[in-house]
Amino acid sequence: MQNDKNHLFEEERPGKALAIMALPTIISQMIVLLYNLADTWYIGRTNDPDMVGASSLAVTLYLAVVALSNVFGVGGGTLMARLEGEKKTDDARKVASYSVAAATLCTLAFSLLVLIFIDPILRFLGADDATIVYARQYVMMTSVIGGVPTVLSMCMPQLLRNAGYARQAGLGVGIGSLLNVLLDPLFMFVILPKGSEVLGAGIATMLSNVISMIYFIVLFIKLKDKTVLSIPVRIEKIGPENTKALYSVGVPAAFAIFLFDVVTIALNKMTVAYGNIPLAAMGIVLKVERIPMYIGIGICLGMVPLIAYNYGSGDKERMHQISAAARRAVIISSVICTVLMFVFARQIIREFIKDEQTVAYGIIFLKARALAMPFMVVGNYIVHYMNAVGKGKVSFVLAVIRHLVLILPIMIIMNFAFGLNGLVWSQLVADVINTGAAAAIFLRVVNSIMKKGKPAV
Repeated sequence: MQNDKNHLFEEERPGKALAIMALPTIISQMIVLLYNLADTWYIGRTNDPDMVGASSLAVTLYLAVVALSNVFGVGGGTLMARLEGEKKTDDARKVASYSVAAATLCTLAFSLLVLIFIDPILRFLGADDATIVYARQYVMMTSVIGGVPTVLSMCMPQLLRNAGYARQAGLGVGIGSLLNVLLDPLFMFVILPKGSEVLGAGIATMLSNVISMIYFIVLFIKLKDKTVLSIPVRIEKIGPENTKALYSVGVPAAFAIFLFDVVTIALNKMTVAYGNIPLAAMGIVLKVERIPMYIGIGICLGMVPLIAYNYGSGDKERMHQISAAARRAVIISSVICTVLMFVFARQIIREFIKDEQTVAYGIIFLKARALAMPFMVVGNYIVHYMNAVGKGKVSFVLAVIRHLVLILPIMIIMNFAFGLNGLVWSQLVADVINTGAAAAIFLRVVNSIMKKGKPAV
């Protein structure tokens, strides 16, 4: 098994190696998307814009939990792969153990804070008297009671993937996601009374994450003698150099999610000023646009372990070949999805809600954001590359440029100048500019790696 892994990371044709790592990840990402869309789709069956809007607001807080998983999943996983590329197996094992233990403790603290300040947080996110009850129900299930299972069910597969077990990681993610799709209607329309649909969706999500977490715990135990993965019994001491390397990548990765969250909060607050119906439409569109995003993320997540391992081993030419294959794949897939979303916008929105006012807004929103998608996924690809080679500072700069320098100011300006239409089209304007800036930084880093081995950025 170890020889097969070494062949995959070191010798397999770059395109084939990327396919082996990326395809299971793309499939699992699509299943994750299915369960994300299922919540919105099932809640949309109520034809209640307040419920749809509340679930959209609650998902914003859910992203903060995702950010926590990125600190240790991305930071720990990429560091582990680079250490294995350097043949520092014992250090890689300690990093993997530390990542699981630290993720658990940090999530417990986060969930406690959310529990104490849940209403002020939801009000800040944009909840009003009509939506706060529903939003509170979803948050309690997914981010408080289900906080640790949520984080571990996201962190542990990233560690697995970076150890070369993309198929097993994808299977675990898929199990949890499919279970959520099955449990949603059971809790929303059978077990709980009418009016508790959002609570039912939250319970289904929480239980599916618990099952997924249990799967990964069992798998880590089975693989402990074959890999660097294991269930920690204590927080390992990984040394100052590895601690810095982990957090220098993990924190920017989490910060990028945080900034995305900030932008989403701002977008929701600006949208709700036009009413709960546009907010509901925006919530649906933000879920639908995840189709090309998740395909791109799946490709990038498959790329990351291969890049990280070969960066650690010093095989820069192989890095370049894998990176080029991934770049072509994310661009082609995003363009195809953009065309499909633009052409079939009405049919897509009507699958989620039949309210004609919501559908009308949704069509406009989806077309505008669909055109921005190819630029968004290219920027995402560049960030994943930087994480793979341990350039957390660059990832941080890219996140600040995209969200704070471009998207947020442009969104505010265009909303002020052109109203709701300006707000919707601001994403395209910002991401076109961002892609040019990110590409310039990317080329500088890549050229430095190819020439000197250590980027100057």
